[in-house]
Amino acid sequence: MDIDARIDALLANLKPITLEEMKEIRLMNRTDTKFVTNKQTLARLLELAQGKYYAQLLNGSMVANYMTTYWDTEGHIFYLTHHNGRSPRQKVRVRTYMDSNTTFLEVKTKNNHGRTKKKRVEVPSQEITGGNGNEEFLQERVKLSLADLHPTVRNQFHRITLVNYGKTERLTIDYDVQFHNLETGSDANVGGLVIVELKRDGNVYSPVLDILRELRIKPSGFSKYCIGTVLTNKGIKKNNFRERLVTFSKLAGQRLQG
Repeated sequence: MDIDARIDALLANLKPITLEEMKEIRLMNRTDTKFVTNKQTLARLLELAQGKYYAQLLNGSMVANYMTTYWDTEGHIFYLTHHNGRSPRQKVRVRTYMDSNTTFLEVKTKNNHGRTKKKRVEVPSQEITGGNGNEEFLQERVKLSLADLHPTVRNQFHRITLVNYGKTERLTIDYDVQFHNLETGSDANVGGLVIVELKRDGNVYSPVLDILRELRIKPSGFSKYCIGTVLTNKGIKKNNFRERLVTFSKLAGQRLQG
């Protein structure tokens, strides 16, 4: 059995939770932590999650499909703020939940204390315009207009969402991430790399933290926008991400470089 079939089989053994039931889970004092691993270790994580986690079921599948386009200024201010380690920092993106065919214009803001807040407004498609309050939405949150921004990097990926039985945390697991740069025309992917994000309610007990420790998976930042930019734009400043790319390459089983 290949690794993708193994992951699918393990997912099928988890109890399902519907999108409606997911809406009942309100993480009011949320902390977010990211981890990076590979598909082989993901399979082991899913084995250890049996009997402890639900898997979100949507349209008969426990694997969802996402498409996201990031927008930035001509000088790539959002990318460089992150690259240079500054905070607070922001990202502007248009995300399509492909299985439900819904799309949102979103602004993510990470403050000086590491907390991330997301504001969004539904839009008809990935091609956003100044109508329907979009201009006001951006002006209010990033102090920029659509004329100041343009689409830079698009990604597509698969996502698994797990919820612990206590319903105090969500675990998103992203893999098969592919990038297309709308400025350079370049494409890239991250091979077998898997990005895990734990979103939990304060400091309540987390079963998956025990699992991650057992698997020796340590917290690690991973910005899809920044990594996608590095891999597809040879002219961008990237020195602060080079060491991380070496680590990710070892996990992915392929060389990742811009």
